[in-house]
Order: sequence, then C-alpha cells, then structure tokens
Amino acid sequence: MSITATPTPAKTLLTPKDHALILIDFQSQMAFATHSIDAITLRNNAALIANAAASFKVPTILTTVAEKSFSGPMFNEITDPFPGQALLDRTSMNTWEDAAVIKRVNEIGKSRLVFAGLWTSVCIVGPTLSALDQGFEVYAIADACGDVSTEAHNRAMERMIQAGVRPMTSVQYLLELQRDWARTESYDSTTGIARRFGGSYGLGITYAKTMFGAHEG
Repeated sequence: MSITATPTPAKTLLTPKDHALILIDFQSQMAFATHSIDAITLRNNAALIANAAASFKVPTILTTVAEKSFSGPMFNEITDPFPGQALLDRTSMNTWEDAAVIKRVNEIGKSRLVFAGLWTSVCIVGPTLSALDQGFEVYAIADACGDVSTEAHNRAMERMIQAGVRPMTSVQYLLELQRDWARTESYDSTTGIARRFGGSYGLGITYAKTMFGAHEG
C-alpha cells in the first residue's frame, strides 16, 4: 500500500486560533520553594509563552491562588502582555475545581488547552487530568512549570503523559504558532520575542541580523 505525502501540517500541531492558554500560580510564594528549575529561567520561559500568546491573540486565562492572603501577585512578566486583564483568584489547588475559571473556559469555547504554572505536581496535574477526563485535548509546557524538586516535576510530567497530556517547551510553543517564516505579519513579533526571551537562540538571531542582515523568510 503506497502513501502519498502532502504539504499539510499534523492536526496535533497548535495554531493561534485552535486553543486557549491557561497560566496558573506564577506567584512569589510558589516560586520560593521551586527547585526543579532556577527562578531566572522559569520567569524567562513564562514571559516567552505569555508574550507569544499575546502576540498571536491566543485567548489566555490568568489565575492565582490566595493572591492577597498568602501567595502574592502574579509575575509581572506574565501580566504585562495582557494589560487590564483580570486575574481569577482561587482557593482551590486544582484550578479545574474553580467555578469562575471553568466559566471562562466555557466562554472561550476551545476544546484544546495548553497549561503552564507552579507547581507541576499540584497546580498542573490537577487541571490537566481533570480536563482530559472531560474530553479536552491537553498540552503542558514543561519548561514553564516547576516543582519543589526535580523528582516531583519529572514524576508529575510522567503521570500527565501517561494519561494523555502532550508535553512541549516554551520556544517550541512560540515557533509552533509562527510555523512559517513567510507569515510576515507575525515575523517581527516572533523574532523579537525570541531575541528577548529565547536564550542562546535569541542571541543567534541578534548576531545574524546585526552582522549580516539575515532574515529567515
């Protein structure tokens, strides 16, 4: 049996219009005990995905837990790309058990959800498994999550993957939304985000553009 290839993307690849992003508990109190990833890298990766979502107009939910009484404000790297957007504060550790969050998920109306936040084993495992149980297609951005230990983060990722969650990384999220450098309307924004938050990849873009005017398209 022969197979004919076609120049079309896989249905499992994300596009800006086919999903919602849910960013959970990027707060100081949660970050203090996060040891599976250093704070600078965590904040950088979180900023990258927040800016990517804002740039591509991905509907995004920002939610905190006990913001005023215990955990503190959400990182401004997360909130700055969404000026004026209300944060949904919860008492529940499992975001999926909060009525206001679920109301917003239903208002957005996407069956594909992408999650990132702190801690992986509690704040991400809870809602991802709950969403899967209700028929949603679920992704988790592994390097924009963190936990109290590497062991805790890795076991949480394994548990989610075994259940059907699809793992990805922050730069992968950005570039999957861009997908084609010929998409000129988002080219400058995408490379600008990569230059600011893309680590050595961003340095490479800066070097190439500065030294010999390189352009991916």
